[in-house]
Amino acid sequence: MLKDIVVDARLRHAVGKNESRRLRRQGLVPGIVYGGDGRPVAVAVEPRQILTILHSDAGANTLFTLRLGEEENGKHTVMIREVQRDPVAGKLIHADFVRIDMSHEITVKVPVHLSGVPVGVKAEGGLLDFVQREVEIACLPVDIPGSIEVDVSGLRVGQHLTIGDIKLAEKLRLVSDPAQTLAVVALPRAEAEAAPAVEEAAAAPAEPEVIRKGKEAAPEEAEEKGKEGKEGKEEKGKGESKSR
Repeated sequence: MLKDIVVDARLRHAVGKNESRRLRRQGLVPGIVYGGDGRPVAVAVEPRQILTILHSDAGANTLFTLRLGEEENGKHTVMIREVQRDPVAGKLIHADFVRIDMSHEITVKVPVHLSGVPVGVKAEGGLLDFVQREVEIACLPVDIPGSIEVDVSGLRVGQHLTIGDIKLAEKLRLVSDPAQTLAVVALPRAEAEAAPAVEEAAAAPAEPEVIRKGKEAAPEEAEEKGKEGKEGKEEKGKGESKSR
């Protein structure tokens, strides 16, 4: 996103850790400008201006002018490629700027904003999981969007959107993997774990009936065994009478 922002920078003729520390003590941030047809140039900038750009809507995708002196050839259209921060204090300690050719396509990461409340959340007790919060696209520098909006109001429980489902403007080309999940609506974990257990219990035979049938069958089996024993004795008695 091209903005009418000019950041003044000064050339660094000395480099190294000692020089960088000296600049930071003066309230400046060391940096480097590279890319395009020019050679890498070591610079120093005010951190306040860089932080203002990073905290804007376009963030690191902001196109601005980095001015090195008053000469026309000292002006560069750039983007912030990378910043380094102090791990303890969180202050900026270095910045990389890349020159941008406005006539050439570039690849950038753009934040995704979700709009609407899914049906699965409003009516089915589900939760929306925002999986992928930015996508990588390619376009001309002037066409870089501040963000990409995706409507999720039609999602039900168990449904999801992939990055490939995003409807991009004609001038934008998707670079990210289209199969990656963007957002999904699912039941809360406790309910999701309880549902299979309830279904399994409903499908299983009632345990008390099995036990009761077993108990009822026991007297019948005893009666059959009694009859068999009695008949066996009678047969034995008849056999003994004949032998006499």
